[in-house]
Amino acid sequence: MIVSTGINITSVFVSDFIGILMLTLILSTRGFVLPTRKNESNLLFVLIIATLIDCLVDPFAYYCDARPGVFNYTISFIANSILYIHNFIVGAGVLFLVSIHIHKKISHFHKILVSVIFIIEATMLIVNIFKPIIFKIDENNVYHRLGGYMLFIMFGMLLVLYGLVIYIIARVRDGSLRYFPVWEFLLPITFCIIIQTLFYGISIQPTGFALSFTAIVISMQHESLYIDKLTGAYNRYELDKLIDISNRKRKRIFAAIMLDLNDFKRINDTYSHTEGDNALIVLVNIITNIIQNNGVVIRFAGDEFIVIINKADENTVSYYSKKINDSIEEYNKTSDKPYQLSAAIGGDIFDISDENSTDFMKKIDQLMYINKSEYYKTHDRRGQG
Repeated sequence: MIVSTGINITSVFVSDFIGILMLTLILSTRGFVLPTRKNESNLLFVLIIATLIDCLVDPFAYYCDARPGVFNYTISFIANSILYIHNFIVGAGVLFLVSIHIHKKISHFHKILVSVIFIIEATMLIVNIFKPIIFKIDENNVYHRLGGYMLFIMFGMLLVLYGLVIYIIARVRDGSLRYFPVWEFLLPITFCIIIQTLFYGISIQPTGFALSFTAIVISMQHESLYIDKLTGAYNRYELDKLIDISNRKRKRIFAAIMLDLNDFKRINDTYSHTEGDNALIVLVNIITNIIQNNGVVIRFAGDEFIVIINKADENTVSYYSKKINDSIEEYNKTSDKPYQLSAAIGGDIFDISDENSTDFMKKIDQLMYINKSEYYKTHDRRGQG
């Protein structure tokens, strides 16, 4: 005899089917692939696959609920365990995605935090096999939540909300993160977790996750319009937008630095344009690792780059210029390339309310070329790029 649980199986199947459809479209169109952002693309792919599995497993968990027999018991237990694992994957994945997108890496603290939560949850799921502490399936094969359920929900929400806090702090410092509106995809996740927790029998969580990852893909594909496809730096569209935003504000003080690779023409002519491209990528990686979310790296033209640093004082330009030069020297010491990287750097502090964009661009260009001229006093100008 099947015990009534009040669950509308048809609505569960329809809801999960919508989620499967959305995720399948993303996979078939390769919408998760982001130019120059391999780590983020891979992480998005994992999250999409995990959520697709979640949408496929969810109907089985509900369908087998309260149906008699060892087979239904086994499927129900396994399916519900997978759903709990997915909650952890989403929480950890969202935190890592935000961290990589903003800081270009996952910090040791984030790795430790996720590892600790994973160990706790994995241990609880193993214990739950022998002594139910998270959920149980009774003698009628009816699923019941237990005290450990709320701990799983709290851990998942902690990771998601922590990712949101990281974003908010970085967003205040870096205006370019407007293309990565975290709240737009965290809101459906949070809303669906709360609703499904409060009202058992409603299955909207898998579909909510699918909707969230669809929003992530749309946002990041939109952002890619402003990304240089070779180096991963922002392109001139972003510079124009930043200047436009600055012009609409009463006061906007920032540091602007222009960099140009020395001997770039020689690298291209002697070692190939592919090697020249690699040199540009290395330079951007060096600058990005130093600037992180304190500013924006823009490929202005060819081997010329502009760095806009959001908050600046009189030591900002010299501080970052030195750090960039030191990092280039460190790279040269460990690189097996047949050439040495070097960059001409010039910059200053500007108040966009007092001078127009043409003035500040002209000034940093002149300062950069003064530095480049000093370099070519001791180097062959035939390699000038």
